[in-house]
Amino acid sequence: MRAVELRQLRYFAAVAEELNFGRAAERLLIAGPSLSQQIKALERDLGVRLFDRDRRSVSLTAAGSALLPQVRDLLARAEELERRARTLSGSEPVRLGYVNWLPADLTARTSPVARVHLDAWVAPSHTQAARVADGSLDLAVCWAPAAELQRLGLRATLIGADRLYAVATGDDTGPVRARDTAVLVDADTTSWLSWNIYAERLAGDTGARVVHISDGGVTGPAFFDHVRRSDRPVVNSPKGQTSPLPPDLVRRPVVAPEIRWTWSVVRRAAEDRAAVLGVVEALRDGVGDLGIHGPDVWLPAGDPHRSPGPSHPPASRR
Repeated sequence: MRAVELRQLRYFAAVAEELNFGRAAERLLIAGPSLSQQIKALERDLGVRLFDRDRRSVSLTAAGSALLPQVRDLLARAEELERRARTLSGSEPVRLGYVNWLPADLTARTSPVARVHLDAWVAPSHTQAARVADGSLDLAVCWAPAAELQRLGLRATLIGADRLYAVATGDDTGPVRARDTAVLVDADTTSWLSWNIYAERLAGDTGARVVHISDGGVTGPAFFDHVRRSDRPVVNSPKGQTSPLPPDLVRRPVVAPEIRWTWSVVRRAAEDRAAVLGVVEALRDGVGDLGIHGPDVWLPAGDPHRSPGPSHPPASRR
């Protein structure tokens, strides 16, 4: 018996579903006589009759009924194989969104497994997470509380972490205790929701002072103006980590505790596409815990990578 072709099995499934050669031929976009010949060739190769047919009706034989579920399963697996092959070949790019941070070696890590399309819309963390949930993106590099990830049906994989520092006036570049810093909380929750959650939890745990603003000055020139007006160092947000400082301001490390911001690559919990999962694996390979579980490190309650157990002892209570 020669090898059975998938094409013939697709023809068999279509006729079995339609129980009419004319309708099946229209569905398959082939001529009726050609379909009939292919079914006869399949029956010959299998050594069984699949259909009983006369001028007025078509019905499955006992052998046809027994084989149909297996044929459907085989066709489904073949389609899945073809889809995965197309994805791995790069014909279906993986859409990746981000906030402001990306691994420096993103292309080197991901190019062996998939073609990554970096989305041009740079948006806040909560917006990017929502876009992954609704399918607008396949992945996003962002920060979102564990409860929000659960609500949206997402999973987060640690791929990066920033140690946040404070910006101050004067010449002192030495460490500053977290309780002696200020954090800005902006009224524009559309832009700053994730940062506001982080900043308020930082203040609650360490005693840092919350300063409410409404000018978008969490970063950029307006941030530096807030620092100049402040009587204490102001914690810099992740968006300002790499911004050059004006000559009249200095950077100071925050201690007791050290404060960290984690970056995750976020995906849908039900995601099963090989290319998307391959990008996640490539981005987390060799990353480790990035020092976020050290004895004097603070992560906010709800951070998806925070270890279970009590929060870090606030510096103001030591």
